[in-house]
Amino acid sequence: MGKQYLPNLAHKEEMLKEIGFDSIDELFSDVPREVMHEFNLPEGKSEYEVFLEMNQVLNKNKTVLEMPSFLGAGTYFHYVPAHVKYLIERSEFLTAYTPYQAEISQGMLQALFEYQSLIAELVGLEIVNASMYDWGTALGEAALMAARVTKKNKFVVPKHMSPERKKVLETYVAGAGMEIVYVDWNEKGQIDLEKLKENVENAAGVYIEMPNFFGLIEENIVEVGEIAHDSRALFVVGVDPTILGIVEAPGELGADVVIGEAAFFGNPMNFGGPRAGIFATRNDRKLIRQMPGRIIGMTKDADGKRAFVMTLQTREQHIRRAKATSNICSNEALVAVAAAIHLASLGPQGLRKLGEIILKNTAYFKKRISEVAELPFDGINFKDVLVQFEVPYDVIHERLLEKNIHGGYYVKPHFPELGESALFAVTETTRKEWIEKLIVALKEIIAEAEL
Repeated sequence: MGKQYLPNLAHKEEMLKEIGFDSIDELFSDVPREVMHEFNLPEGKSEYEVFLEMNQVLNKNKTVLEMPSFLGAGTYFHYVPAHVKYLIERSEFLTAYTPYQAEISQGMLQALFEYQSLIAELVGLEIVNASMYDWGTALGEAALMAARVTKKNKFVVPKHMSPERKKVLETYVAGAGMEIVYVDWNEKGQIDLEKLKENVENAAGVYIEMPNFFGLIEENIVEVGEIAHDSRALFVVGVDPTILGIVEAPGELGADVVIGEAAFFGNPMNFGGPRAGIFATRNDRKLIRQMPGRIIGMTKDADGKRAFVMTLQTREQHIRRAKATSNICSNEALVAVAAAIHLASLGPQGLRKLGEIILKNTAYFKKRISEVAELPFDGINFKDVLVQFEVPYDVIHERLLEKNIHGGYYVKPHFPELGESALFAVTETTRKEWIEKLIVALKEIIAEAEL
């Protein structure tokens, strides 16, 4: 960093003296030397030089037309209508951070209220917050909330869940001393009900995903909820909301808490972020008072006109202090508004059509990919499909990249018992010719490997 960007550099000695140190080295003397690194940064460049250099980097990127992608496992290429980006670029939305002075943020509050209303109708539960960082943080918060509500410390989850969400969950509950219990899948790639029954005793919550990490629609969600409730545990369902136009809402299937990823609507992939985590509960006061995040409500002002307010913000350290339910310090307002705009544009019929197209594309992909590889699980897939190869998949993946195709997500590092497996994904944007290109390439690569 150039010295011109450090306005207090001339006062370094004075500042060190004020805090009782003689040198920068002494200031960091408690830090182990092996983790200390010198940043040998180059000299600063002009804005134009940076512009040229950044464009050289950007030119290395390839569009989906140049390199079709089948990489999913939680990040998907969805079509975002042009008007969504146009609307969220309005300064009222784009420059808004978080409505601490709610009375002067009526436009943003109304937009977030609409987001809550749309998500509530979508997931089948009455109370929705606005919102979490992403699906993973929503899961971590759901586990902590379940422990607070039930006064129990065990959270039961399927072994076949997103490895990234698993890591976030483990990080979240570590400080609270919670136990995470993983339940195996059965021969159909779905949660094993008998093993669930063996592990649910004294659980604060039971979690399941729809679809699951293997892309399969769990057939026994209602039964999982009943097992959870019989043990007086909260039933938490994580959902990809793009499926909710063609399956029953989790709330109608018995869920107490629904979490998920709102950014699948209205937002591009953006190299993995930012996102907006869905968090919804039943209209139960003991759940509402323990929700993380904030809830926007509609009321009337002193003149009797419609107005929007922050009804609850139990997570706020600046208000609740030590009694705050969460340390999440912001919502993902712009991402949530984009999701709301896209959802409102789709409407019920558009949402159903979206789900049907993805379902049909997935079924066609399964049919074609089964010609060159094994599908270990039989069932209905949505977006993701688990595929097994006899050839090491990391080799296949590198060869696909050479052929300008981005293959699937390598599953073996996380689930070695599945062998040389990868998770391939399709969405409404996937073209038939992309699938054909992939199949031809796989046949060539596998044939080469067998020689």
